Amino acid sequence: MSTPILWYFADPMCSWCWGFSPAIDVLRDAYRKRMKIALVLGGLRPGEITPMTPAAREDILHHWHDVHTRTAQPFQFEEALPDGFVYDTEPASRAVVAVSSIEPTLIFPLFQAIQHAFYAQGRDVTQAAVLTELATELGVDDTAFLELFNSDAARAKTQAHFQQARKAGVKGFPTLIIQRDMQLHPISNGCLPLETVRNAIDQALEKES
Repeated sequence: MSTPILWYFADPMCSWCWGFSPAIDVLRDAYRKRMKIALVLGGLRPGEITPMTPAAREDILHHWHDVHTRTAQPFQFEEALPDGFVYDTEPASRAVVAVSSIEPTLIFPLFQAIQHAFYAQGRDVTQAAVLTELATELGVDDTAFLELFNSDAARAKTQAHFQQARKAGVKGFPTLIIQRDMQLHPISNGCLPLETVRNAIDQALEKES
């Protein structure tokens, strides 16, 4: 039987994924010797072109406050989501895809750097210049990154991530699914307590052992 894969379906501009960020770090460290752990960019609002309305902004900020209250993850609320902001999550996801082709070990670090920049610093991570700066801070060559980020190959691979999430039946983020051979075993959906998720993973692995 093949080594299991823990698929982590998430979006760098999903607030509940930001809330779950410390938990996924613990899980990656705890289970790295028992299974492969892979990130799938889920596609929260890919291709959005309409600026956010004041009502939508208030609704999203309400969720951010909920995440902050439950998880204590840092948020920059003041001047967040300014007038005219277009909540397109495709560029941030594509940045992670681009860096995966340069240095796969930086997939999770860049994903989390984008999360931190967006939520804790209030930076506009829909912009290529910001994403390039975050990648270079991790040691990635800026020219190589931008070339890949702007490539058709990166755009297609990003869409493939979104399609994988849909084919897996993922309805929200974060979602964890264990795959063993061709079988998918749902673990969790949403920002659940770490121990709840660990118990579900342990039970799934015991069934397969």
